[in-house]
Amino acid sequence: MKRTVQDVMTRDVVAVRGATPFKELVRLLNEHRVTALPVLDGGGRVVVGVVSESDLALKEVGPLREGNTPIFESARHHSEREKAGGMTAAALMTKPAVTAAPEEPVAAAARRMHDRNVKRLPVVDQGGALVGIVTRADLLKVFLRPDDELRFEVLDDVAGELLQLSPGAVEVEVRDGMVRLRGRVPRRSQALALQQLTYGIDGVVAVDCQLDWDVDDTVAQPPPSEPVPLM
Repeated sequence: MKRTVQDVMTRDVVAVRGATPFKELVRLLNEHRVTALPVLDGGGRVVVGVVSESDLALKEVGPLREGNTPIFESARHHSEREKAGGMTAAALMTKPAVTAAPEEPVAAAARRMHDRNVKRLPVVDQGGALVGIVTRADLLKVFLRPDDELRFEVLDDVAGELLQLSPGAVEVEVRDGMVRLRGRVPRRSQALALQQLTYGIDGVVAVDCQLDWDVDDTVAQPPPSEPVPLM
């Protein structure tokens, strides 16, 4: 079973409004031991941005804090210089916020974090309202699944239900999240499918596939030869 963001997210989220002052932001980060705070709109529901330790730390960069504008300035440098002079969450936050939906797979959230180079994602419902937050550490929780649970999923859900393999055709051994597949299946395509689907299970670290098969159905068979006409 695929884990979703709502299975691993933190529901009790510390959030702020756009008018929250700089010093209060620092206090909240320190008090709650978090690295970022979602920023909500005036109604206190919809996420409009995220303010992080990195955003606040720009005030420590002298050249940025002094506000000197170079003749040629990149968009990134311009944004950092404006944040360095900011005094509220609205001026300091990164916007728009990169978010996740509660029902999306953990793997999709992990890809988004990697692609957008962020360490956490506010979780919002269809209306954009904040319902939680998920961090990189939360996404790693899927690798804490017990080996017996992983083994059952491979045998019951994948080999049995999806691929309809005969009971006992496949032996599954799981140790520390690493899955070893042994046995014999009718077709090579089934062995390849079992390997791929097993690797896609949340919590599986690696797959060692040692399956044999009776027929290699992945190789195109030559068409039957035309009969030679008799002279």
